[in-house]
Amino acid sequence: MERLVVAKKLVITVAEDARWHGRSVVHALLDLFHHRGVPDAVATRSVAGYTGKGTIASADIVDISASLPIRIEVVDSAAAIERILPDIYDIVDRGLVEVHEVRAARLTGEEPDGLETEPRIRLVGPAKMLQVHFGQDDTWEGEPLYETIVKRARELDIAGATVYRGILGYGAHKRLHKHRTLALSKDDPILVTVVDEKEKVDRLVAALDHIVTGGCLIVLSDVTVVRYEEHASRGET
Repeated sequence: MERLVVAKKLVITVAEDARWHGRSVVHALLDLFHHRGVPDAVATRSVAGYTGKGTIASADIVDISASLPIRIEVVDSAAAIERILPDIYDIVDRGLVEVHEVRAARLTGEEPDGLETEPRIRLVGPAKMLQVHFGQDDTWEGEPLYETIVKRARELDIAGATVYRGILGYGAHKRLHKHRTLALSKDDPILVTVVDEKEKVDRLVAALDHIVTGGCLIVLSDVTVVRYEEHASRGET
């Protein structure tokens, strides 16, 4: 196995319908990473969430056309991430970027390609990431628990919240939850992720004490983020 080395993970969350010069922002970013030689890039579509001050979108059967948050993840050397950030600034008008320090091993059978043992990156600002793990069947006052958490995050002016549905997992009771496409009732693993200032995340954690019951795991971690503001319209001063 390759030796573990220090690297940077870049996570970009943007709206699914975001455009750049008539193109999908998601496709533009993936093309950028591919052109710049980033080894791997993965984009995942959430099942519910919102970005910025947009409306809450959900992937219900009756709401297939909803514009959901898209999460793109890449891992590369600190220098490579630093070089690519200006291009991301140009493409993204509104969204959230997380920069994590990680230890990575690329299993290629060759020497690690460019990952550095001494990372050098412009740190933009500290923040907190909150992750809440539970089952899809969990509810609060008659509505899905993940919808309640997303709504509460928005009430607290959290920058964004994204809900992911797992395909396989287990929780405190060690009961396996597996996604079955044709099942009418399923308890898929659900992950809600929130990133914002420590004070705001702490307020959301306090609110969860009154919402979340047993069988739930809450994880808090320190992250470094680059936050994008919407560019001024052409002609504005």
